[in-house]
Amino acid sequence: VLRTAARAAPSEASICIMGESGVGKEVVAEALHYSSRRAGGPLIKINCAAIPENLMESELFGYEAGAFTGARAGGKPGKFELAQHGTIFLDEIGEMPLTMQVKLLRALQEHEITRVGGSRPIQLDFRLITATNRDLAAMMSEGSFREDLYYRINVIALTIPPLRERKRDIRPLVESFLKDMNKKYRYQKRFADAAMEILYSYVWP
Repeated sequence: VLRTAARAAPSEASICIMGESGVGKEVVAEALHYSSRRAGGPLIKINCAAIPENLMESELFGYEAGAFTGARAGGKPGKFELAQHGTIFLDEIGEMPLTMQVKLLRALQEHEITRVGGSRPIQLDFRLITATNRDLAAMMSEGSFREDLYYRINVIALTIPPLRERKRDIRPLVESFLKDMNKKYRYQKRFADAAMEILYSYVWP
């Protein structure tokens, strides 16, 4: 996975990172950004599952002054504008409602957005990385995820296996975390062999 990511990072292709919760999708997204030609630009992260549906468009695309009750005077740029010349990372893309999927598709195709309440299209330069713990292909078959959007975001697919399928990673992870803790708390602790055996035998759901 990391070798594929290293080859994909310099390109401008959209990347979709798949895997269960906790496998490190955001860590891989950061590595992709900072290994790309856009490393000097912003990395804007959005968790699609954390934004209420009625606020998603204004969060992603921004809004003009007076667009709705309570709108900030002067308007507000959206996350896509903030990602200009950088990378936008849409986590949990599978949670995006169908109505927003249509608008996202247009933003990706045209590389432009229009703020809520606005009429002027804004040209943008960004690279898209998405992540999901859901089966987008199955969602596409069910009609809950757009086929055209699926192929647009999934130009390069990276699937991160869960820890239970790569238990060789347990020891280096443990040693890395322990090194940080020892430094932070001025400890000189180590993991006993029995403790390591417990970690290796755990199922890691």
